[in-house]
Formats: sequence, structure tokens, C-alpha cells
Amino acid sequence: MLEYIPILIMMFLAAFIAVFIVGASHVLGHRINKKAKLSTYECGMQTIGPTRMRMNIRYYLTAMLFLIFDIEIMFLYPWAVVTKSFGLFGFIEMLVFVFILFIGYVYVWKKGALEWE
Repeated sequence: MLEYIPILIMMFLAAFIAVFIVGASHVLGHRINKKAKLSTYECGMQTIGPTRMRMNIRYYLTAMLFLIFDIEIMFLYPWAVVTKSFGLFGFIEMLVFVFILFIGYVYVWKKGALEWE
């Protein structure tokens, strides 16, 4: 149990510093509420029309699916580097991994999440 004390001290210190910095910026920082500061700024251009538009959920769904499958495929690179040292067991284990990934891909495809209308 004694080996966890430095970790607890570090976590307490990190939390204290974070709370202190946020509190200090709230107390010491000045607030300017002007129309120009509160307006939307994008690419140096003035916005035309409403700035609060609803985005299609398919955009976020496609982005999340890309991230999930991209991260899963990243696990293949370290395996490919050391594939000879794992032998047959490592090869079968990676086939199971790729099969599960493929099942997920087929599921997402059948649900129509990859269709962009």
C-alpha cells in the first residue's frame, strides 16, 4: 500500500494546481462583454445568416466510425512488426481480431451508417 502514496500525492497536487489555476483566472481575469467579442468568428469572415445551425447526425456518426475503425487498424501495425516472434498463436489471435473487426464493419454497413444521402 505504501507504493501508492506517491501516486496519490501526485494526483492531489495535480488537482490542486488545476483548481488553483482556474480559480485564479476567474478571480484575476477581467471580463469584457462587447458585441464584437461575443460574435461568432470563423476564418476571418463575417458570418452570413444564422450561426447556430443544426448539423446532421450522420456527419458525427461517420466521424466516430472512422475513428473507431482507424484506431482498430492501428493495432495491426505493431503486430505486423513482431509477427514472427508470436508464431502460430499470434497469427490466429490476429485473425480472430480481424474477424471481429470485419463483423463490426458488416454490422455498420447493414445498418446503413455508411450511407450518405
